[in-house]
Amino acid sequence: MTTVSTTTPTAAPAAAAGSPAKPAAAPRHDPKVIIALKRFAISISVLNILGYTVLGFEQGWLWPFIAVATGYTTEIVLEWISAKGEGRAPRFGGGGFKGLVEFLYPAHITSLAVNMLTYVNDRYWVMMFGVVVAVGTKHVLRAPLKGRMRHYMNPSNFGIMIILVLFPWASIAPPYHFTEYLTGTTAPGDWILPAVIITLGTMLNGKLTGRMPLIMGWLVGFALQAIIRGWMFDTSIPAALGMMTGTAFVLFTNYMVTDPGTSPSKKSSQIAFGAGVAAVYGLLMAVNITYGIFFATAIVCLIRGLYLWGLHFQEKQRTAAAKATTLRPVEPLAVVPAPAPAAVPAAAASVEAPVKLPAVDDTIPVSVVAAAPVSAVTDPCTAGTCQHGKCAAMRAEAAKNEKVSVTL
Repeated sequence: MTTVSTTTPTAAPAAAAGSPAKPAAAPRHDPKVIIALKRFAISISVLNILGYTVLGFEQGWLWPFIAVATGYTTEIVLEWISAKGEGRAPRFGGGGFKGLVEFLYPAHITSLAVNMLTYVNDRYWVMMFGVVVAVGTKHVLRAPLKGRMRHYMNPSNFGIMIILVLFPWASIAPPYHFTEYLTGTTAPGDWILPAVIITLGTMLNGKLTGRMPLIMGWLVGFALQAIIRGWMFDTSIPAALGMMTGTAFVLFTNYMVTDPGTSPSKKSSQIAFGAGVAAVYGLLMAVNITYGIFFATAIVCLIRGLYLWGLHFQEKQRTAAAKATTLRPVEPLAVVPAPAPAAVPAAAASVEAPVKLPAVDDTIPVSVVAAAPVSAVTDPCTAGTCQHGKCAAMRAEAAKNEKVSVTL
């Protein structure tokens, strides 16, 4: 059955003196979801009342109360543990009595559905075990979706499947379970009840949950798999299609496979989800696996959960790669220090620099290296470029002496 987990806003409990208040729980879901849950809970409660008074339910009349008490207890305990682990206020702790009731809607629906759709003889503890598994699934089998952890396995369906797997002697409710006292009456009661369920379910899914595309995909896919199995494996096509007229099938179509909490919201994804459940059901029936409708739903929910985890890890890798590219440190260039200037010894002041003296004549240039300090190279008198008369006489005398030495 549809069991969307509500996220009722809760105010943080009053902090004790000196102790910080815990953060409140996440905000509430869309108000439409709360309304849908309320109507689902009322519908399944009325159906159970009619089942034990008019229709002919096989379980003991006390069992629905045991199932509901088990579901409530499991939901509250697991929520308290989750709140402690996440450091927040429990969702059932705020909003008063109304908030508590809205919080328990999913557990109420799941508990009654598991009890109503299974038959475990007189072993009520098996039914209680199935309820605990179904409610606990929402706290264990979760996947990241839109920034939050959401359960992806249909709770009621999973609880029923676990009972069928672990207790082979158990079974689902017999076909006459819903119309035992309506068959054979003057009015076609065995047709009126499915018609009423279809009408109410269509209104609920069309106006509140928005799961009509999923229903269409499921119905068309179921009809196709029945025809294909008849063509490939020579099974009876009318018998396979006849299952669609049963009350159990109508309940499954309108109240279980359409669970908003464990089915996609996008229209194309809804169609794929519904058709996928039908396709897996056809494969399971082809290999003679009984109760395939519950196993098929669990398998498709598991595939969707793994897909959501895959998207999550892919997004994490993409984000990490983007951060690594953006924040990668730039390697600084190696700074090579300039060599320190060599110390000039005191004797460097007397470094000799070449001085070009005037040529002796036009044909024999003579370069004389005169001993002169580096600091004196730029002196015009030393360089022989000044206009002093005394310096000119000295230069002429030096040239004369040089000419004489060359001649000798």
